[in-house]
Amino acid sequence: MTENTTPPTMQKRSNASVVSMCVGMVLGMGGLAYASVPLYELFCQVTGYGGTTQRAELSDTVNVIDRKINVRFDANTASSLDWNFAPEQREVSLKLGETMVINYVAKNLSDEPIVGMASFNVTPQATGVFFNKVECFCFTDTYIEPGGTLEMPVVFYVDPDMDKEEAMKSLNTITLSYTFYESDTTPEEMTAEQAELDAGETENENL
Repeated sequence: MTENTTPPTMQKRSNASVVSMCVGMVLGMGGLAYASVPLYELFCQVTGYGGTTQRAELSDTVNVIDRKINVRFDANTASSLDWNFAPEQREVSLKLGETMVINYVAKNLSDEPIVGMASFNVTPQATGVFFNKVECFCFTDTYIEPGGTLEMPVVFYVDPDMDKEEAMKSLNTITLSYTFYESDTTPEEMTAEQAELDAGETENENL
């Protein structure tokens, strides 16, 4: 039978090192998971992965070509959000490169103010890299008074480069989908923020 010849002090130091390594790995993985959220969002915006659309500005350099694409609009609300949310039109047909404006409408059905926030995606997911939004209400706190209605525009175009992709040749429909859920920002916080903005604008006008 082999005896353990490791001195007790060295054994304790070894155990402490193992514990420290494990704790460090756990903390490191936690930090990576936290950091991965904004990194993942940035990656999706750049690549269009997961149906994430691109952000763009209006430009005269975007060519409009004859090929047309149908864009359908979908609207959803989380079960905890007492809103009626829908697009004004369910589908449009436009040329690749052509800028289009459509509206979504949200109504607060409750008797108290609510702040909502919308997420989005497009399908097929591979079209996300070609779908460019110039103006959008996504990932923005949206405040609606009790019984109030808000019209929210979406300005977009589909990059004509999509026509160069062999896999996209037979594609004729893209679906843009939004889902509204209740924001972490409270109505009181939104009201206070708006009051500060109004005060700043008034001060600037008086200068």
